[in-house]
Amino acid sequence: MLSQPLPHLKAWTEYFQNADIPVLPTTAEELAMLRVAEEERGNVDAQILSQCVAADPLMTLKVLIECARRRTASRITDAETVTAAIVLMGIGPFFRAFGTLPTLSEHLAGQPQALMGLQRVLRRSFRAANLALGFAVHRMDEDAAVIQSAALIHDFAEMLLWCHAPTLALRIAQIQQQDHAARSSIVQKTVLGIELCDLEQALMKSWHLPELLTRATDDKHADHPQVKTVMLATRIARHTQDGWNTAWAQAALPDDIAAVAELLNLSTTSAYSKLLELEG
Repeated sequence: MLSQPLPHLKAWTEYFQNADIPVLPTTAEELAMLRVAEEERGNVDAQILSQCVAADPLMTLKVLIECARRRTASRITDAETVTAAIVLMGIGPFFRAFGTLPTLSEHLAGQPQALMGLQRVLRRSFRAANLALGFAVHRMDEDAAVIQSAALIHDFAEMLLWCHAPTLALRIAQIQQQDHAARSSIVQKTVLGIELCDLEQALMKSWHLPELLTRATDDKHADHPQVKTVMLATRIARHTQDGWNTAWAQAALPDDIAAVAELLNLSTTSAYSKLLELEG
């Protein structure tokens, strides 16, 4: 595992391009059971598999990478969702591609702080995906499912950092815990020498992930409604990860709510109600 930052973005990209991507233990267990069901009864379809995969941001990323790797010159469309990726791959090839899955509990055995930090990012990603889907549906965006996937994997570089450079990830988390006002990009540059959003974009391009998915996760193009949808959902999930009534959340939420109101063409009161509704 990395304990010191790499010299530049290219080095970071090359390191993570072929690094193991461990998955949730529950994902590995459920897929093992589905494999048996497919072998014995042949009754597993893409929808059943996608429900399992989409419950895990890192497994979602693995499937999208594998499908992109198998893309042929004759294929006209990209697989922008997990379901589409599994359909294009086929059930048999899917199970062959993901025979033995490394799990987070195995990968981070003996590193409880790293596992806790990663679980925190995963919980935030689930909430961001739910918010992004709600925003996209309200906007009647025909790419709502892609927007949901984009929000789910938006912070995958941070997840991979916890997996492969936990010492550095912990250093970033400690700085931000001590100073909630510290900008993530500045802290990342200080500790890593790069911004994680740049690493994400570089990796998605190196993996040849679908253009729409890559664009929707690019915070530096937030003028586009789909990018803004994902960015706002991710930002709100981050600001409220310790609750809606913390000092950090209360300081950040007014601007967040105003941005949601503008995106959804609602009053700020209605935008706040919408957020509470989506949070359940």
